[in-house]
Amino acid sequence: MSLIRTIKGYKEAKAVLLERSSFGFADSSAVIEQNKAVNEIIDAVRSKSDAALFDYSESIEGVKLSRLEVTQDEISESQGKVSKDLLEALKYSAERIRAFHTLQKQKLGLEFEESGLGFFARPIERVGIYVPGGKAVYPSTVLMTAIPAMVAGVDEVVIATPPAKDGSISAATLAAAGIAGVKRVFKLGGAQAIAAMAYGTESVPQVDK
Repeated sequence: MSLIRTIKGYKEAKAVLLERSSFGFADSSAVIEQNKAVNEIIDAVRSKSDAALFDYSESIEGVKLSRLEVTQDEISESQGKVSKDLLEALKYSAERIRAFHTLQKQKLGLEFEESGLGFFARPIERVGIYVPGGKAVYPSTVLMTAIPAMVAGVDEVVIATPPAKDGSISAATLAAAGIAGVKRVFKLGGAQAIAAMAYGTESVPQVDK
């Protein structure tokens, strides 16, 4: 018996997506309410800054935080809190990702000598990365986004990731951040995290992308 479902045509594909969607394309009222809630969060972060972030962490995430940024000690100590096998896997993955994107960068820098035409890339100053967290742990997201930015020459990489109910960040996520070379990690999730990085607050620096 085949376990692969074959989908033919646009109508069938749309029907399957609607079945798996939490609210469906047709439920415009849910989309409108969701957009309204997100816009309210964005406006609150822009106007109230850190105060809004602390409020949303408690009301939405259910976490009462005393500070938003992870300390350097927490990042450096995280590698000792994960298994040896996981740590080795993270380091090996980081090496492979870094090697691939270094080669990619070299290839992108080629110019055509005969015509004098070509192209090159300039790194932006600061980027923000959203890493899913809370119940699930995605250290691979850290490596696959932060390392290419570092290779490209980005001056500063900022990570936002939701904390667990006790206010902690997964040791695996922090270990990956340390391996990638990220120095600033914030305990933030949801739309408020994106708004904080987009507009900046007292604690969270504004990013360029």
